[in-house]
Amino acid sequence: MKILVPIKRVVDYNVKVRPLSDNSNVDLNNVKMAVNPFCEIAVEEAVRLKESGTATEIIAVTVGTSASQEQLRTALALGCDRAILIESEENPEPLVIAKALAKIFEEENPDLIILGKQAIDGDNNQTGQMLSAILDLPQATFASKLVIEGQTANVTREIDGGLQTIKVNLPAIVTTDLRLNEPRYASLPNIMKAKKKELATKNINDLGIDTSARTEIISVELPPQREAGIKVESVDELIDKLKNEAKAI
Repeated sequence: MKILVPIKRVVDYNVKVRPLSDNSNVDLNNVKMAVNPFCEIAVEEAVRLKESGTATEIIAVTVGTSASQEQLRTALALGCDRAILIESEENPEPLVIAKALAKIFEEENPDLIILGKQAIDGDNNQTGQMLSAILDLPQATFASKLVIEGQTANVTREIDGGLQTIKVNLPAIVTTDLRLNEPRYASLPNIMKAKKKELATKNINDLGIDTSARTEIISVELPPQREAGIKVESVDELIDKLKNEAKAI
């Protein structure tokens, strides 16, 4: 079984992001970048499938600038066998990313695509679903458990009402939720080995897809600050404020 794992380069989740001075976008100057946390979960699940003998090859792929090689090397250090960078100087939208991934699917013909349900920068939660539509493949989103049985996958999904388990035929697309697994850390020996693993580069303009943007960022701003709270001297004063101020709202 061959598994394709799309990942994304994002601002490290420990970093407090800030907008540019003209509010045109997020300021990425001198900011620590990392693999999207949901993508790390996808990589971990693929590696576990390989360790169990279910999978034979894992391919990490990303769409981004040449700087994204750093995150691909991280994926290789975590257990992926080879990587593909689809180089793009622009910040592609989910639809463009899905189209690019569809081209890689056609070239590699994997049995399973595992990717994070969303990236923490845009929070769009769109790429997996769009890729499923483009390739006309079954999809299982928000996976908290994945079991491969022959040419099918049993996926437990997190939904509003609890958990839902579905069976999809392979090849299929699975998007990962937080509770699917706990990603491992890359060891120093594996980081050194990753430097020797294959990392192929393709230009997005050579894939023959429409890369034009459908949306435009108008402004990026910090959320408004919450007003400071107040302290009350007694329960009676608290009740009085809850009654009167709630009516005023």
